[in-house]
Amino acid sequence: MLPAQQICAHRGFWQCEAAGNAQNSLASLKAAQDNGFWGSEFDVHITADDVVVVNHDPSFRGMGIQTGTYPGLLQRGTLSNGEPISTFEQYMDQGTKSASTMLVLEFKKQRSRERADAMMDRCIGILKEKGLWSPSRVMFISFDYEACKRIAHLVPGFTVQYLDGDKTPEEVHADGINGIDYHYSVFREHPDWVARAHRLGMSVNAWTVDRKDDMQYLIGLGVDCITTNKPLELRALLGQ
Repeated sequence: MLPAQQICAHRGFWQCEAAGNAQNSLASLKAAQDNGFWGSEFDVHITADDVVVVNHDPSFRGMGIQTGTYPGLLQRGTLSNGEPISTFEQYMDQGTKSASTMLVLEFKKQRSRERADAMMDRCIGILKEKGLWSPSRVMFISFDYEACKRIAHLVPGFTVQYLDGDKTPEEVHADGINGIDYHYSVFREHPDWVARAHRLGMSVNAWTVDRKDDMQYLIGLGVDCITTNKPLELRALLGQ
C-alpha cells in the first residue's frame, strides 16, 4: 500500500511557468520533482520503430505514434514549451534526478497485445539500465487490464493499479493486481470500494481530481493518493 494521502502531479506539474504549460514534458517532471510532490504521472506509447515515447494521446501533431517512427515524430514539431517529444529513456534520465519522486508510469493501450508487451518489456529494460528498478521509484498504471495482469505477474512487489473503474476491488485482486486507480466519480458511486480494497491490502488512488470539493471528499474517504492537475491546491488542503 502507498503512504496515506499522497499527491501525484497529473502528466507532471505542467500548469506552471517552469514547465511552460507543457504536459508530459521533461520540464513538467522536473517541476514536480522541484516542488517535492510524492509522485509524477506520465504516459507512454511505442512507435513502429520500437522507440517508447512519452505522450498522452495516440497521435502527436497529426501523426499516429504507433504507426509512425520516432524521426517522423520529431519532424512534426515540438511540445508547447519548445521541447521535442521525449523518449522514455530521456524521461527516465530526468527521473533519476530525484530519489524521492515516484514515477507513475501509465501504459497506454496499443494496437495489439504483441506491441503492448514489447512496450512493457522495453520500459522494464530501460528502468533497469537507469538504476530505477525499485518499487520505491516506479509504479505502473493502465486502462489495459491485460497489461495490468501481465506486469503484475512479471514484477511482483511493485505497485500496479488498474484505471478503468469497471471492476470491483475483489475482481482486480483475484487477478493478482494490487491496486486500483479510479476516476473520482467511481468512488462517489461506490464509496465502500476504498475500504474494501484496503482490507485486501490494495493501494487506492483517484484521478483526475481538480475541484476542491472532490479533493475533500476523497481525503475523507481515505484514498492513499490523489492525482491532480492542481497539486499546489491539494497540498494546501492537506496542510502539507
